[in-house]
Amino acid sequence: MTSERVLSWTPSAIVFDCDGTLMDTERHWQDAREHALGEFGLTPAPGFADRAKGLHYTQCGRLMAEEAGRPGLVREMTGSLLRIFRDLVAENPVTMPGARELVASAATFAPLAVASNCPREVVESCLDTAGLRDYFDHIVVPDAGIRPKPQPDVYLAAARHCGTDPADTLAVEDSLCGVEAASRAGMRVLGVGPWPGEPTTTMVDLWVTSLAEPDLSRWADTRIPRQAAR
Repeated sequence: MTSERVLSWTPSAIVFDCDGTLMDTERHWQDAREHALGEFGLTPAPGFADRAKGLHYTQCGRLMAEEAGRPGLVREMTGSLLRIFRDLVAENPVTMPGARELVASAATFAPLAVASNCPREVVESCLDTAGLRDYFDHIVVPDAGIRPKPQPDVYLAAARHCGTDPADTLAVEDSLCGVEAASRAGMRVLGVGPWPGEPTTTMVDLWVTSLAEPDLSRWADTRIPRQAAR
């Protein structure tokens, strides 16, 4: 892992994850998982939060049901999980430290996209509430032709929409699932959050504890604006 691969470079596009990267919603997912299991009289197994982090909500619902020994409740648990999560986000949407400032600076020198495992309406609602939606040219989420992370599809589609080669694109991620997706897409990866240890850090080019880190802010502020670069 070497910071020069990010901090001495100007990407042609930047693709951000949403949950846990731009928006402080991972705690909402954790609460939603616990509440959804509680509705069925169940409790999460030790380490479940780590295993579930970053998964598409349908995959998470299946994991919940399987680990609880109730595979017949996949559909019901998945529906409960998404309903509770949406309610929690609507009650308390919070932007991650430094996210607003980094996005605003990055938008001056590169097209931006979001690649998320969340439903589109949830992503758009979060970004609208945070005042970030207008900075992003594209939002990519799984659908019938785009597999969720850790498959690379959402990142490959985001680069395609931005008109850039994945190798010239920077992904910003907070989870092993998302880092794996971006790495498999062939992008350089900026990881953010508490130090995760291996295997996550072996797949990133730079890891920062927060998007508000001074070195990252200086990097974004000193890139050449798109108009000037033309």
